[in-house]
Amino acid sequence: MRVHVADHPLITHKLTVLRDAKTPSPVFRALVDELMTLLSYEGTRNVRVEPVDIVTPVAATTGVRIAEPKPLIVPILRAGLGMLDGMAKMVPTAEVGFLGMARDEETLQPTTYAERLPDDLSDRQCFVLDPMLATGGSLTAAIEFLFDRGAVDVTAICILAAPEGLAAVEEALRGREVTIVLGAVDERLNELGYIVPGLGDAGDRLYGTV
Repeated sequence: MRVHVADHPLITHKLTVLRDAKTPSPVFRALVDELMTLLSYEGTRNVRVEPVDIVTPVAATTGVRIAEPKPLIVPILRAGLGMLDGMAKMVPTAEVGFLGMARDEETLQPTTYAERLPDDLSDRQCFVLDPMLATGGSLTAAIEFLFDRGAVDVTAICILAAPEGLAAVEEALRGREVTIVLGAVDERLNELGYIVPGLGDAGDRLYGTV
């Protein structure tokens, strides 16, 4: 498993505002969108391309375009939805699937309550979006779900991670072609499974508590 922490002053600045408990939901949503544009740039560094011949106003040349089959973006509901637009701006030709996963707050284990994905992901590159890599349970389950359908490599893009969650994902997915792109790695998990210092519940801060 490859882990890339996007250590950039703009990312750190935006993360600081995102963490602030006083930041209101509209600003929080806008910041997540901006952060995703920056993180998806790093996350798509190895997206597959193929050569294409074009003619500029001056001469013929060869460039590249996103290769077939198209990459698949998979936000984990509900918080991952807040990351989708920022990623889609960078890769507008990608297709989008959805995984609905929830964490049992007592066992901290994930359950899948909804999915909208192609039955066959053979030879597909997939990009999983989830703001918080806390215990690692939901992200591991999502990535395994994609590999079970034939995905060849998976990149997960998260805003924050805890060291415990990173270690759990690496152990569970040993031998898989997985890349994790992060805005930051925080100190630890607390007894409730929340990232410290973190930013609270990303879904609630994006959309409210309903």
